[in-house]
Amino acid sequence: MELTFASYNIHKGVGLDRRRDPERILSVLHEIDADIIALQEADRRIGERASVLPRAEIDDTPWRLVEVAKRPRSIGWHGNALLVRRDMDVVAGDSLDLPTLEPRGAACGELRVEGWPLRVIGTHLDLSGLRRRDQIRSLLGFVADCAGDLPTVIMGDFNQWGLRTGAMREFSDGWQIVTPGRSYPSRQPVASLDRIVASRHWRCVSAEVHHTGLSSVASDHLPVTARLKMLTK
Repeated sequence: MELTFASYNIHKGVGLDRRRDPERILSVLHEIDADIIALQEADRRIGERASVLPRAEIDDTPWRLVEVAKRPRSIGWHGNALLVRRDMDVVAGDSLDLPTLEPRGAACGELRVEGWPLRVIGTHLDLSGLRRRDQIRSLLGFVADCAGDLPTVIMGDFNQWGLRTGAMREFSDGWQIVTPGRSYPSRQPVASLDRIVASRHWRCVSAEVHHTGLSSVASDHLPVTARLKMLTK
């Protein structure tokens, strides 16, 4: 089984033209056409943490939300949201807290696709390297404590400039770090901040940064994608 995973920091829907345009973000998602999508900065940071993508418009897409929100107007947890194809079974959704001084978290979904169980986690890590290390350890601890050895994909904005340095060293040999390429800033990207990390159950078939005329202005990040094949034996 092969699936396309995507991670996209949508910058609260605000593009480089300083306009908040949810429809433009959704158009980029249609361009990508991934099976499972992790969004960062999908909710506003203040007040009710309202979603920047109207639920009604999400309902008109090929995807549905993995429900992790704790507030009625939110679609995620600390800005992290998960979208999956409508024919996928969502077994459970969890909101995870990460250790930090400012609110950070992750959205976790357990899915069943074509009869196969898997886990996906979307996150947005801290600007501080020390806190990023603690946050990755926390995510790995959560996965280790879960029942069952599920194929797992962790993706998001890792805020890590070095490819395999710093906090990324926390991932052991049982994990493969997929760095599709430079994704920030979107106009002329120089940093590979957005990653997709897969457990030993997967093989990466392909990966890329989705750089189009639309994606280069829709957010300050470009989306990244990876085509992963599940190793079923």
